[in-house]
Amino acid sequence: MANLRGGDLSRLRQLNSLSAIRELRRDGPLTLSALADRTGLSRPSTKEVVDELAELGWVEEVPPSPGTMGRPARRYRFRADNGFLAGVDIGAHNVRAALSDLDGRVLAETRQPVEPGTPAEQRLAAIERAVEGCLAMSGKTAADLWTVAVGTTGVLTPEGVVRYSAGIPDWSGFDLGERMRAMFPCEVLLENDSRLAALAELRRGVARGSRDVVFLHVARRMGAGLIIDGKVHRGHGAAAGEIVMLPEARWFDAPEHLNSCEVVPEGTPAEDAAGFTLAAARAGDPVALAAVHRYADDLAVGTAAMVLLLDPEIVVLGGGFSRSADVLLTPLRDRLARVCIRMPEVRASTLGGECVVLGAIEYAADHLDRQLFTPDSGPELPVPLPAGR
Repeated sequence: MANLRGGDLSRLRQLNSLSAIRELRRDGPLTLSALADRTGLSRPSTKEVVDELAELGWVEEVPPSPGTMGRPARRYRFRADNGFLAGVDIGAHNVRAALSDLDGRVLAETRQPVEPGTPAEQRLAAIERAVEGCLAMSGKTAADLWTVAVGTTGVLTPEGVVRYSAGIPDWSGFDLGERMRAMFPCEVLLENDSRLAALAELRRGVARGSRDVVFLHVARRMGAGLIIDGKVHRGHGAAAGEIVMLPEARWFDAPEHLNSCEVVPEGTPAEDAAGFTLAAARAGDPVALAAVHRYADDLAVGTAAMVLLLDPEIVVLGGGFSRSADVLLTPLRDRLARVCIRMPEVRASTLGGECVVLGAIEYAADHLDRQLFTPDSGPELPVPLPAGR
């Protein structure tokens, strides 16, 4: 606070409030003394800030633990339950949704099955049902939502129009942003599913603490998400990571090695074919192992290009096929080691099918931080809670 000049008490008040909220969100509940130590404020100033934030609804006192003897020091917490965030993952075969508090703690999750050929209107209805299911499980309504973050397969414009989607034919050219904003009475954010999955791995998964990450979204459709210097990289037109569009990368048709393997019994549903091949390879079937090696050959081409370009700390194998990482990681590592100047760590996702929806929650929480709790871009604090909360 020492760099403030000219008696700017309004600015000082704002920074003190933001500092208190930041520490309570990070390490709360805290006593006044502990909060004063973390913020560098005097205890009387801290008490004044906390009282004002409590009056405005951002902070509350935490009751003593049952059985506590004597008169314990008062503890305060950020009221993360004043509002809620929703994350949505729109895939070709499933629509997933999750509901969290303002700190990103997940309270409920639901899933609605769909098909690649499901008409757009029916897919939109599945999205609405998935979010409504989360709200119902938590005893909330759409009016409690502050932000909805949506991840979808396909290439999105910054405005939320789907430029192209191989996985969902009806999606190409669809103005998803307009329809999502009409569906929910709050701010709606849209992003590519692979980038959200990469963000989830950075915050909650195997890439925690890393600065440069290549995330491989391997499933029936292929994709990639890039983390550069600790941030999700979108590119100038939000098209970064779409290496699948380059035929020479051999990603577009790579899953067919697994889907059309001779070991898959006739009549097996298309969504189960690759899983059958991977299971057979795990059991040592030579035909299935050969198919896995062909798949790894193709997967390694695009992956090696990104590794050689970005020199990441870690490559994360995520998406639906990551459940078979025990079969895929060794051949992928072997092929990368042949061409990469510096071999990164290659690990499997720990988040599985939840990676996109968890990334959407993180994306919404980041947006909240920028809007409300960042001194240079947020509104002046203290302010009351948003209308109707």
